[in-house]
Amino acid sequence: MTKDATKPPHILIIGGGSVGLYTAHRLQRHLRRELGRGDVRITMVSPDPYMTYQPFLPEAAAGNISPRHVVVPLRRVLNRCRFVTGEASAIDTDRRVATIRTAAAQDSGAPPLEIGYDELVLAPGSVSRVLPIPGLAAHGIGFKTVEEAIGLRNHVLEQLDIASSTRDTAIRQAALTFVFVGGGYAGVEALAELEDMARYACRYYPNIRPEEQKWMLIEATDRILPEVGVEMGRYTVRELRGRNIDIRLSTRLETIENRVAVLSDGSRYPTRTLVWTAGVKPHPVLATCGIPLDERGRIRCTAELRVLDTPHVWAAGDSAAVPDLTADEPTALCAPNGQHAVRQGRHIARNLLATLRGSAVTPYRHAYVGSVASLGLHKGVAQVYGRKLKGFPAWFMHRTYHLNKMPTINRKARVLAEWTLAGLFKREIVSLGSLEHPRAEFEEAAGGTPRTDRP
Repeated sequence: MTKDATKPPHILIIGGGSVGLYTAHRLQRHLRRELGRGDVRITMVSPDPYMTYQPFLPEAAAGNISPRHVVVPLRRVLNRCRFVTGEASAIDTDRRVATIRTAAAQDSGAPPLEIGYDELVLAPGSVSRVLPIPGLAAHGIGFKTVEEAIGLRNHVLEQLDIASSTRDTAIRQAALTFVFVGGGYAGVEALAELEDMARYACRYYPNIRPEEQKWMLIEATDRILPEVGVEMGRYTVRELRGRNIDIRLSTRLETIENRVAVLSDGSRYPTRTLVWTAGVKPHPVLATCGIPLDERGRIRCTAELRVLDTPHVWAAGDSAAVPDLTADEPTALCAPNGQHAVRQGRHIARNLLATLRGSAVTPYRHAYVGSVASLGLHKGVAQVYGRKLKGFPAWFMHRTYHLNKMPTINRKARVLAEWTLAGLFKREIVSLGSLEHPRAEFEEAAGGTPRTDRP
């Protein structure tokens, strides 16, 4: 297996998301003795020292969960692995060497770090799929990281502050108009949770009535939340419209220049808030790795989670095209969701253990259980094992399922404690927008020019 029989096998994992974390954690648990003796080595490379549990981002944005409790510290959980903060910039599969770009090397002008491997796990995840829409880069807000979620929460509360402190009708209307693009999990859950929070916050703004706010969801197809089925998707539309949320199906965003959202149906809405959640795409680093990719830029994999025609390289998660052996169609692929990512990470670990011990690897097979989605406090939709749930039961199942899947007992306990406290006390509606540019005040005092590039 190794390039040099005198050296212990080295497993290199690129990416600290669900696949990377669960792969490394299972390997660390089953190879505890070997790692202690130095008979095997595991290295993880990730740009962030934590894994973000993305299903909890909407609740973090709404203030139901503290931001630090929706992330898992990789160094603490993977205490028997070597952790390198950086990003892979290239991979030589012939030499079995990965080139890693680190912040220290960039600051010092040193060459990138090269790390050799015997077995490589590629799980860099995905990035936001952004379209060339005029004004989107200048005024759009993403919703994929914990930083973006907290920034969006601060931004929404700041819009209420702006609206309550002006008599200019145009400014007030733009501040109270919130446009979300994308009808998948991220868009629907983020909009529902934040609308719930903003409506509650209005009780502390005597001159703002909840019905003055305009919340919009723009979706290019004719349905939202396709994961929960057609019937539950239609129920979600009715539920959101019943809360005075404007759902625009079969509609596209044409431009957001000058903070005016122009839609494909010709309507125009001045707004200071445009949230982009219209899908993701595989990480761009894959294009430099010299591995086979499909037409969408995903890694071509076998059912065993090996990279096609590339020895000693494995892949899974959002960036991998993994055959779905449970589907009726022979060409079907596993959906790029957290349910598959967690199980694929564990399966890669099992196959790596089998490879180390000279055993046969097994194909990945998992029947899709179903989907759950939150629509705000005590509201939700779910389709699990063919059963359809809505309202409070679906919301309760959403919380129960994701609490169970949240990595580490430490984080489970902290999230549960916060939910319990949230049920006893009022919501927190404080905006800490200065966190985005904490040095602005000092820079101004020191004679510099503070940054003012927030959306």
